[in-house]
Amino acid sequence: MTTLQRRPDPDTAGDGTGEPSELAELADLADERGTGSGRPWLIVAVREIVVRVTNRTFLFSTLFTLVFIAGFAAFSAWQAGKTTTYTVAVSSPEGTRLVEQAATAARATSDTVVITPTTVPGEGAARAAVDGGDIDAWLHETPSGWTLTSGDDVSLSLRAPLEGAVRDAALDRNAAAAGTTVEALERGATLTGDRFDGQTTNQGFVQAATFAFALLFLMSALMFGQQIAASVVEEKQSRLVEIIATAIPLRALLAGKVVGNSVIAMGQVVLFAGVGLVAVSFTEWSSLLPSLSTAVVWFILFFAVGFFALACLFAVAGALASRTEDLQSTTSPMTTLLMLVYFASFALSGTALTVASYVPIVSVVAMPGRIIAGDAAWWEPVVSLLVMAAFSAVTVVIGEKIYRRSLMQTRGRLSWKQALRTAD
Repeated sequence: MTTLQRRPDPDTAGDGTGEPSELAELADLADERGTGSGRPWLIVAVREIVVRVTNRTFLFSTLFTLVFIAGFAAFSAWQAGKTTTYTVAVSSPEGTRLVEQAATAARATSDTVVITPTTVPGEGAARAAVDGGDIDAWLHETPSGWTLTSGDDVSLSLRAPLEGAVRDAALDRNAAAAGTTVEALERGATLTGDRFDGQTTNQGFVQAATFAFALLFLMSALMFGQQIAASVVEEKQSRLVEIIATAIPLRALLAGKVVGNSVIAMGQVVLFAGVGLVAVSFTEWSSLLPSLSTAVVWFILFFAVGFFALACLFAVAGALASRTEDLQSTTSPMTTLLMLVYFASFALSGTALTVASYVPIVSVVAMPGRIIAGDAAWWEPVVSLLVMAAFSAVTVVIGEKIYRRSLMQTRGRLSWKQALRTAD
């Protein structure tokens, strides 16, 4: 006896509520226009874009991230422009002169540090002023030299200028006693830094920028990749893919999903990167914007090419699964790869980092980091991007075959090896 299995109704399938689901609308759209337009992949891509940009969770997460970046910029700008005032108690004219000299040195280094002297009669008055919060420290002379006494640890922004003032005064006095000058004593005592390539870098800035690239890549690739895999397995589990397959080729369905999600991912990355550059302009690193802007452009190019391959792999992972619960297993290789890329941005250095900047996917973060540091010649990112493009092309070709061979299989979760052995 033969049992006829009824196909799912596209008007009610997908959400169980009787309302037309997004997947059912996609099937209807494909039935109406897929075969006649000549570009069914474009229909799928547009539908993917519409679904994503109208999703409340996606919009909220994007807005939250933008607010976080803007908030960080505002906080950094506020911190950079915040003026810190230190009041130092003195008990002699010499002490007043030293504090005034330290104040001049502090202003030359940063216009947000102000040091002012105030006169007190002695230790008792100084202690009372410190306890009352009227002064930050008491500069006084002892038999062993000048001493800075306070109620707690003295901030480096106050201690450093005062130490410099005391040192200069001592050098002037000792040089005069020796019948020479401070300039003569200090001749040849300075050390300057240089690099063979002539570049100057801020290591803290390079690390922060590389971390930002790694985090942005990890978040975007995981979020959009998991969305692609979930969309594919939902179509497969509800068997709506059988309806869609009667109207458009599976190759076009895959292309539309990859292109649509890649466009949205790229748009989000460009938006975040643009806001991030504006944020940096309000920080102390604003002078490094030219090198950062160049690295951001390269990061976007590498992300575009690399994510295209990852999107295809996540779609394949969705096709290998037979139900949503299988996704954790089928997507684990990509998740592991992305985590390795993330941690490699901190662990690698020197020759290992140079080699990693040519390894596909890892180069998305490694090469922009080298560009900021000034370690990459002009041709290196070009060669690395070409290697990435070749890798993406091979990945898409192989991934498309696995996707087609596994999407219509309903006998349970498939492995990559089983999918490759399955006939078209």
